[in-house]
Amino acid sequence: MGASEYSVYIVSCGDGSYYTGIATNVERRIAEHESSPRGAKYLRGRGPLSVVFSETVGDRSNASRLEFHVKQLDRAGKEALINGTANLPILEVDQVSDAG
Repeated sequence: MGASEYSVYIVSCGDGSYYTGIATNVERRIAEHESSPRGAKYLRGRGPLSVVFSETVGDRSNASRLEFHVKQLDRAGKEALINGTANLPILEVDQVSDAG
């Protein structure tokens, strides 16, 4: 069995805010957010939740780095991803620092 493919996703909350996360199965993760103690505390009481962006990005390391990048974006940047007028950056495996 190979490594799991992770996705970066953005959820639109009922209060108009956005939440960004990663998951191997976005639909299952959203169900956890909605009805499980494993859901993010930020999302409690902010329903209804709607997935407005999801993109498969590879392994967990790459997904975590892209999640951090998306979380740093302002609202306009997140909406550009959602609307398809911007793309996630391509993170090369070789971007590891040569210092050492």
